[in-house]
Amino acid sequence: MGEEHPWRHVRRQGYITDDPRSVADVATGSYGTEGFNVRITAKAEYACLAIISLARRHREDRPIHIKEIAEEQGIPETTLTQVLLKLKRAGLVGSTRGSAGGYRLAHDPKHISLGRILVAIDGDNMNSRELPGTTAQVLAAVWDEIRATENRLLTQISIAQLAEQAPTFDWVI
Repeated sequence: MGEEHPWRHVRRQGYITDDPRSVADVATGSYGTEGFNVRITAKAEYACLAIISLARRHREDRPIHIKEIAEEQGIPETTLTQVLLKLKRAGLVGSTRGSAGGYRLAHDPKHISLGRILVAIDGDNMNSRELPGTTAQVLAAVWDEIRATENRLLTQISIAQLAEQAPTFDWVI
């Protein structure tokens, strides 16, 4: 095995990471000149926004209409409809038909992870491919470790945590 890095298992911002920098710095690439960006599809981001919106209203005893979510989050209604249907098929949201209908979470927000939403929308892209040669295998091991760390972090972050951090706007007119 190799030398154990001194930054292994450092706790930052309530999440466990193998990097001494903050999770935000690592995710945005703001810690150095090279940097990197985590790539999330637009539909996956819309799904996360919609679920957070539903989580913030989880205690309300009514389904939330697509138009409300779309306007609140700035998501095109047609795209949001497609996203919510995928989330429904994945068992993350439920729907009610009719004029008073809409969507609500199928589970407590504490039990819905960010990773579960991403898999529901984009599928499980954690597959590694076989690479020939020892140098390629070393590189493949690095990619596998990066994917495992990303997966661990996405599994640890619940929608309830994100909903608590999201600002709410109570408009008084």
